[in-house]
Amino acid sequence: MALTDSPASPTAFRAGHSVAAVTDAAAVVERPLGLDAVAITGGFWHERQEANRAASIPDGLRQLHEAGNLRNFEIAAGRATGEAVGPVFADSDVYKWLEAAAWEYARHPDEELLARQLEITELVAAAQEEDGYLDTVVRLREGERYRDPARNHEHYCAGHLFQAAVAQSRCTGRDDLLRVAVRLADHLVRTFGPGLRDDVDGHPVVEMGLVELYRQTGEASYLALAEHFVAARGAHVLERWGGNPTYLSDRVPVREARSVEGHAVRAVYLAAGAADVATERADAGLLAALARQYAAMAESKQYLTGGLGARWEGEAFGDPYELPADRAYAETCAAIGGVQWAWRMLLATGEARYADQIERMLFNGFLPGVSLRGAEYFYVNPLQLRHDAHADDDRSPAHGRRGWFDCACCPPNIMRTLSSLAAYVATTAEGVLRIHQFVEGVVRVGEAEIAVETRYPWHGSVRVRVVRAGAEPVRLAVRVPAWAEGASLDGRPVPAGAYAAPERELRAGDTVVLELPLVPRLARPHPRVDAVRGCVALERGPLVYALEAPDQPDGVVVDDLRIDTRAALADRVEEGLLGGIATIVAEGVDSGTGARVPLTAIPYFAWANRGPREMRVWIPEAS
Repeated sequence: MALTDSPASPTAFRAGHSVAAVTDAAAVVERPLGLDAVAITGGFWHERQEANRAASIPDGLRQLHEAGNLRNFEIAAGRATGEAVGPVFADSDVYKWLEAAAWEYARHPDEELLARQLEITELVAAAQEEDGYLDTVVRLREGERYRDPARNHEHYCAGHLFQAAVAQSRCTGRDDLLRVAVRLADHLVRTFGPGLRDDVDGHPVVEMGLVELYRQTGEASYLALAEHFVAARGAHVLERWGGNPTYLSDRVPVREARSVEGHAVRAVYLAAGAADVATERADAGLLAALARQYAAMAESKQYLTGGLGARWEGEAFGDPYELPADRAYAETCAAIGGVQWAWRMLLATGEARYADQIERMLFNGFLPGVSLRGAEYFYVNPLQLRHDAHADDDRSPAHGRRGWFDCACCPPNIMRTLSSLAAYVATTAEGVLRIHQFVEGVVRVGEAEIAVETRYPWHGSVRVRVVRAGAEPVRLAVRVPAWAEGASLDGRPVPAGAYAAPERELRAGDTVVLELPLVPRLARPHPRVDAVRGCVALERGPLVYALEAPDQPDGVVVDDLRIDTRAALADRVEEGLLGGIATIVAEGVDSGTGARVPLTAIPYFAWANRGPREMRVWIPEAS
């Protein structure tokens, strides 16, 4: 496909500043709103985004220079000499950073950030080969293209390039990276598919990338190739390259699978890409298969935090209900992939359960992966760190949060998610503005402007005010989370786990108030989860809580604590603790001494911001 040569001219098919910008022909219930329509202007998530802008993204660029990812492109472009460094997928970390920078530019225009984007984009373009192929590590280290599809991540890197290129085009009006992406995508179309090479990549994500590139350019061959890659999985193609079909999501066809299995990030990226294909092809059968798989995952293969992946071995899902707390892998990237899959299912179905999943994963599965300051990370997110734990792996949380990793997939993934977070807040459905996530900010749809005022998740009041309306009244619906039994809308009780609408037409100056009961509650595990049988966890609103050593009485070891579930729970907002949080106070017993002690729990996402100290989410009940 040809694009204009002008470096700043928009494409004819350009979509809005949104994530998964479905086409007009897509079979969806919800239509996404982009960063040009939704702005997070204050409160909890704004603070996280500002830390991302001020610390994460600038430090991420420094790390990519120091780790050698960018030097690989310089060598491939003939501007430096040497050997490729880093993992075989090192290019993808550069692309994820470029995507983060693009979304951030839409959120907070910064000409210096745009200049850094374009410098790296020019370097990427210079490294591309004449026929469109682009992968610096494979080219420099392997010397042969597509020699090992099970392990070499060539399509995976391409997929992240496509996503970055689309974000840059949508958010900056520049098609520099989009031209690189189109050349690579055209190369893939000429190389793979029916009648050509039938290989799939060992790590999915190209499917999402190809569909988004189709949405941006209108080139149907990109959607067709994504559809082929989804349909081709499950035929054990990767076994010919020595790949394990379970680990690589190649054991069972997507349409036949009952649940997710194998490497967690691979599995959820594949499912998200398949959901993109299902909506654009109006494929109800494929969508039904994905809904079945998502339900099975949520029921039996997902942690209370929304974390995904029970096994360090293979970064993988375990068997149903195999969810050990202390050995939880729960990779940060897997939570991000879970959000991406849930978002696409929400667009397709309009079902509140997917918005509930996004909330749970964002607060408790994704956010623990980055420090409050914004420049230290967790790769894995266990639900327990034992007393005197020893770090025997670079990724071990016993190290504490780290500035970077040899396998650095998570940090730039976090950056792009935070920069694009406003895209997950609201949608439209048949003329109704639907609010899915509660943030302080502004939503603009047509002639209407809506202001949302809230101190969520610390306080449960969400005020939605119509600042401006057109000739027609505003039609509104807000999600009532499944945990929010006792919620009210304008004083009227509303059911949890669904969307609630005001009983009147809304015009300029009108306000709707959703009241959510933020009271501490106990959560109990499924009886088949052997690892935490006899334990409970603490929750408040959307947040999962944890006991961390600094908050307990002196001399008490967290591993020895038991909770008295008959005693009342109390909560309090503490502005001076960990940037301002709400704590939960319970009564417990120190099993080491038999003494009764107070237990203080903090939100799980905030742990390890005072060093790597013992922590646990699931607390044994006192007898």
